Amino acid sequence: MSMAGNLRKVTGLDKVSGLRKVARLARRRTRVDLSHPARSPLGSAVVNCVAYQDGARVPGGRDLVDTVERVRKKDNGFVWLGLHEPTDQEFVGIADLFDLHPLAVEDAVEAHQRPKLERYDETLFAVFKTVCYVEHKELTATSEVVNTGEIMVFVGTDFVITVRHGRHGSLGPLREELEADPHQLSKGPAAVLHAIADHVVDDYVNVTDSVQADIDQVEADVFAENGARADAGRIYQLKRELLELKRAAVPLARPVQELATRPIRAIDPEIQAYFRDVSDHLLRATEQIAAFDELLNSILQAHLAQVTVSQNEDMRKITAWAALIAVPTMVCGVYGMNFEHMPELHWTFGYPLVLGVIATICLVLYRGFRRSGWL
Repeated sequence: MSMAGNLRKVTGLDKVSGLRKVARLARRRTRVDLSHPARSPLGSAVVNCVAYQDGARVPGGRDLVDTVERVRKKDNGFVWLGLHEPTDQEFVGIADLFDLHPLAVEDAVEAHQRPKLERYDETLFAVFKTVCYVEHKELTATSEVVNTGEIMVFVGTDFVITVRHGRHGSLGPLREELEADPHQLSKGPAAVLHAIADHVVDDYVNVTDSVQADIDQVEADVFAENGARADAGRIYQLKRELLELKRAAVPLARPVQELATRPIRAIDPEIQAYFRDVSDHLLRATEQIAAFDELLNSILQAHLAQVTVSQNEDMRKITAWAALIAVPTMVCGVYGMNFEHMPELHWTFGYPLVLGVIATICLVLYRGFRRSGWL
C-alpha cells in the first residue's frame, strides 16, 4: 500500500489510534531511501521523509506518520517531507496530519503561482519560482533559454513540507549540504526555508550570468559588418526568455524582504539576518535582469536602424543605376522614332557621335554618384 494511501486512512479516525494504525501498516512494507529520485520508487509523490533532532538526521523511520509521531514526542526536532507534483488524493492525508490550510494546499497542488509568502495561523506558505539555463549550441529564433519550475514550502513549528513542480530544481543536494552543517540545521524549519530561498536566488544569479553570454553574442552579430542581415527573431526570443526570468525573480523581492525584516513567529531572529543576505543577492539579480532588458531594447533598435540604413543604401544604388540607364534609353528612344528629317541622321559620323555623347554623360554621372557615395 502506498504512503499516500496510508495517510488517507488517518482522515476520520481518532488521531492517536489512527497514527499508530498507519504506522503498523507502514512497518510491514520494505523501507526505501527516497532521497534523490524525481518520483518515488513506490509510485507516489513522496520523494523523501526525514526527521532531524538537534541538527542531526535521525536514522530510519522513513514512513511519514511514524516519523511525525516520534518527532512530536520531543521538542527539539522537525520533519522534512519532500513531494514532487502530488495529486489531490495524495495530499489529503498530509493536509490533515499537519493541519494545512485548504487554500495553501490547493495552490501547492495546482502550481502556476506567483512567488509569494502567506501566513496561516502557525504555518507559513512560501512559493518560489525556480529557473535553470538550457544549454544550446547556437541561439535561434526558437531556442529555449530559460526553463522554470516551482517550489512550494510549508513551514511549521516542527515540520517543513516542500512541494516541487518541474523536472529541475532537485533539493537532494541542498539537503546534503544542510546535513553537513548541523549547527545551521539545528535552528529548525526556518533554516531549511532560508536554504531553499538562498538556493533559488543563487540560481537566478547563475542563469543571468549565462544569459549574458547569449546577449553578448547577439550584440556582436548585430554590430558586425553585415549586422543588418542578423536574425531579429533571436533578439525577440531572448526578450521572451528574459521575461520568464523576470516573472520569477521580481515578484520574489517582497516576500524575501518580509522574511528579512518583519517579525514572524516561525522565523528565528537569527535566521532573519540570513534572509537579508538573500535579499541582497536577489536585488543584484533583478537589477541585472532589468539592465539586460534595456540592453536588448537598445540592440533591437540598433538592428532596426541598421536595416533602415541598409535599405536606404540599396535604394540609392538602385536610383543611381537607373539614372545611368536612363541616358542611353532616352537617346535611343529619340532616334528610334524613325522620322525622315532628324539631326545628323544621314551623317557618316552621326552614330559614333551619339555613342560618344552617351558614354560621356554616363561617365560624368557615374563619377558624381561615386563621389557622393551612392555607388
